[in-house]
Amino acid sequence: MQRNLLGRIRKGQPFSWGELLLLTWQLSVPAIMAKITTVMMQYIDASMVGMIGSAAAAAIGLVNSTTWLIGGVCFAMSMGYTIQLAHAIGAGEDVKARSLVRHGLWAVFAFSLAMGAGSALFSDDLPYFLGGTAEIAGDAATYLCIYALGLPFLAVNFAAGSMLQASGNMKVPSLLSVLMCLLDVLFNALLIFPCRTVEIEGWALWIPGGDMGVAGVALGSVLAEICCMAAMLYVLLKKSRQLHYRQEELLSWTSELREAVILGIPMVLEQVVMGGAYVAFTRIVSPLGTVALAANSFAITAESLCYMPGIGVSTAAQTLVGQSVGAKRSQLAQRFGYASAGLGMVVMLIMGIIMYACAPLMMAMLSADAAVIAAGTEILRIEAWAEPLFAAGIIVTSIFRGAGETRMPTILNLVAMWGIRIPLAIYLAVDYGLPGVWTAMCVELCARGLLSLGVLFYRGESLYQKKA
Repeated sequence: MQRNLLGRIRKGQPFSWGELLLLTWQLSVPAIMAKITTVMMQYIDASMVGMIGSAAAAAIGLVNSTTWLIGGVCFAMSMGYTIQLAHAIGAGEDVKARSLVRHGLWAVFAFSLAMGAGSALFSDDLPYFLGGTAEIAGDAATYLCIYALGLPFLAVNFAAGSMLQASGNMKVPSLLSVLMCLLDVLFNALLIFPCRTVEIEGWALWIPGGDMGVAGVALGSVLAEICCMAAMLYVLLKKSRQLHYRQEELLSWTSELREAVILGIPMVLEQVVMGGAYVAFTRIVSPLGTVALAANSFAITAESLCYMPGIGVSTAAQTLVGQSVGAKRSQLAQRFGYASAGLGMVVMLIMGIIMYACAPLMMAMLSADAAVIAAGTEILRIEAWAEPLFAAGIIVTSIFRGAGETRMPTILNLVAMWGIRIPLAIYLAVDYGLPGVWTAMCVELCARGLLSLGVLFYRGESLYQKKA
């Protein structure tokens, strides 16, 4: 059913609103389930870190914003190829699509290798720049260095998964994401803790361990990424009906790279804007103390459970809009945009209600420290009010990208993050501490969602005619 509906985009056949919503939901569900599973595994991951102590959690939380930044820049590079790929598939240009896959994977690998090596060189000094103390700086530097060296595997895995999703294959990337999370937990269990004996119903079970602490967290993630990357590449280059490797003459890699750069530069700037704001946000939280830093880190992990469904819908939106634009069906692309935005906001409204009600339980799953649980519960309940409009911001960004418009999200994020969130967080942190900082985040997310919806409706069908 799903493949038949997708095929109708290329064939120029009509869609009812019910069919639009059905196809959007069908493509969203695997991505949503994978994202939720991913976050649940991150919960387990974070709880393992919590067993080491709040200092370890604070060390990882200190550099999380930096890992998002360097990872996001590499992801932007791959999206320059993925957008072209969706358009090529929608237009029925299968040779061009396969050319984009092969050239794109090599380009992403080379770029992320250089990015990771450069980041590793600065890993020792960055924790102090971010405001970290000597107590946590060493672990933070180790975590960042291992992440940076593993960045090429992370970036290629993301690129291969995005390419499969652009072709309409949501199930395989979703299943492999779940597998990656399970492997991450397994590797972490073996690498973080020392060798130990556990009694289960009278049986003594010896479990090996590397006793690597925070370094084990980072290394476990990298090993899981490598395993998932190998499987993702196998499916993409061997099993995909449209995109698998063939002995054929490819198109010019220079024209593809040029277009990827044109599309990717605004997204790189967006990641710099967003990542830089996250780094600034961390610097605002750091002086508030170890408890505030740990609560902030755990609350970000907890909140991600709520916005992952929005990201799942946004993945489907980008694929459907991109293929519709490639097929030169601007009205259909516009209708897919509206359907996905509405669907995502409803889903995240429900998730926001759940987050508000279950905030204490969510934090208790991540930390045993009563002070961290109390602080995290308070800020999660502040953030819950922003979830529907947060969804609008996430999904509209993907709609723009699917249409080949990568500049507008950068402008919107620049205005929202640096014009609203950071100044307001600095102001509110003085008198209200961590709750004030998260209130600033809530206000910014609502403003960004409203701005995004306003621009989407203002641009109308012309947004989707850019590539026509």
